[in-house]
Amino acid sequence: MNYIFHLTGFYDKIQEDNRLNPTHISLYLALFQFWNLNRFRNPISISRNEMMKLSKISAFGTYHKCIKELQEFGYIEYIPSFNPYKGSLVNLFSFDNSEAIQNLNMKRIKKQTASEQVANRMRIKIDTGSEQALIPSINSTNSLNNKQLKDNDHSRIFDEENLLLKKKNRSIEIPPNISEVEMYFLEKDSTKFEAERFFNHYESNGWLVGGKSKMKNWEAAARNWLLNTKKFNNTSNSSSFANGVELKPNHLNATTNKSYRDEL
Repeated sequence: MNYIFHLTGFYDKIQEDNRLNPTHISLYLALFQFWNLNRFRNPISISRNEMMKLSKISAFGTYHKCIKELQEFGYIEYIPSFNPYKGSLVNLFSFDNSEAIQNLNMKRIKKQTASEQVANRMRIKIDTGSEQALIPSINSTNSLNNKQLKDNDHSRIFDEENLLLKKKNRSIEIPPNISEVEMYFLEKDSTKFEAERFFNHYESNGWLVGGKSKMKNWEAAARNWLLNTKKFNNTSNSSSFANGVELKPNHLNATTNKSYRDEL
């Protein structure tokens, strides 16, 4: 079915039909969009909320009036389900052929046997699932939306994994950049000066741990460096002060009774 010829035939038909108003046309085009997504197979499964949103109809009464009149005027066949968890069925007629073929299609749909109608309803039921749905109907539009959501989730997970991989690679890159080292030391409440001391020390020995083993993780070495620095500072402070009083080195203390005649 050529949808361009169909729409051309539809507009040729409504041009002479004074019974239609813009709301009828808007609703029909919304139905046509669902028909298009269903590859022009009849019937299509619809829900009131989806059709009202797509056709920009805000009143329930207007929607029901228009869809019933579209059926009365010969544009569609509407089969309501009267079930909030099951979509209603709609058959659309083709307008891209001659009027005789068009009337034949209308008669063929109207003369469907009871068994064919049951088979169509069973096919829709199988497509939509036997359990209660969270939304009134499951159709091509919903499937496309679900696929897009899944693709977005996969993309988000892929981006998060890339960020973790980049962070891991940054930690094991030897030698690191001096700016990365400075930033890491600042995050640990240290100073840029201490970061430069760390960087210059390991840069001079080829980034070896203990002068022997090649460093695998500079962040771990930086943490050990900071621990040793704090330990050294605490030891120095405890030897220079006692009870809050600064102690002078013994070799600098001079006594008044020292004899300068003694040999050194």
